[in-house]
Amino acid sequence: MHGTPGATEPPPLPTDRLRFAMPPRHDSVEDERRHRKERLAGALRLFGRHGFEDGVSGHITARDPEYTDCFWVNPFGVPFAHITVSDLVLANSEGQVVEGGHHVNQAAFTVHSQVHAARPDVVAVAHCHSVHGRALSALGELLEPITQESCAFYEDHALYDSYSGVAVDAEEGRRIAEVLGSGKALVLRNHGLLTVGDSVDAAAWWFLSLERSCQVQLLAKAAGRPVRIDHRQAVATREQLGGDLVAWINYQPLWQEVTRREPDLLD
Repeated sequence: MHGTPGATEPPPLPTDRLRFAMPPRHDSVEDERRHRKERLAGALRLFGRHGFEDGVSGHITARDPEYTDCFWVNPFGVPFAHITVSDLVLANSEGQVVEGGHHVNQAAFTVHSQVHAARPDVVAVAHCHSVHGRALSALGELLEPITQESCAFYEDHALYDSYSGVAVDAEEGRRIAEVLGSGKALVLRNHGLLTVGDSVDAAAWWFLSLERSCQVQLLAKAAGRPVRIDHRQAVATREQLGGDLVAWINYQPLWQEVTRREPDLLD
């Protein structure tokens, strides 16, 4: 676009007239509960689109804002692509259903309830058997700081270096929570990935980003010898990009897209 010679440029708009979404605040637990359930249904739809569903494996939990030892979760056996807000199930920390019409995946609660118990700051936990996450987990490796995106996980994720079959006892869940510590993600050896966040949006974004970072690392190592970002720059990048607010912001285009294309998920 070429301006008229000599014309005065239009003045910049005041920044308070520009849109920039931030996490909403709700005046009641009912509104916050509805918000978390909507975001959970949307995240599950997106995970289905990305192929993270593998049979009946895979789940995301969201802590209820009032009953903080209870968690909303996808119903057992219902395809991610079909899930709506009304399908979601509320279960207590023992995996017993207290609201909803479906069973829950007990293996999900063995792990998720222990992570939620150990991390009261965590609203949501995501775990799926994604292809590239499983491939990296089979190598028993952590992410390396070889891209800007992987630096968000630098020294903020861990390897659960054990496998004892499907996690069905609370002790296994406690060990997983202990290895996670204060981090945002886990690589579960021979199993898959797990991420957490202070919102459903953040936990979902970290999972999506972690899975892509696993894919990039596998591709880069197959092609040659990746160049690592040095420690100082990796830490600085993590400080810029590794917070849950940044994850929430990154997730918003995905939320807008899925709700506009599939508004029935809000039913």
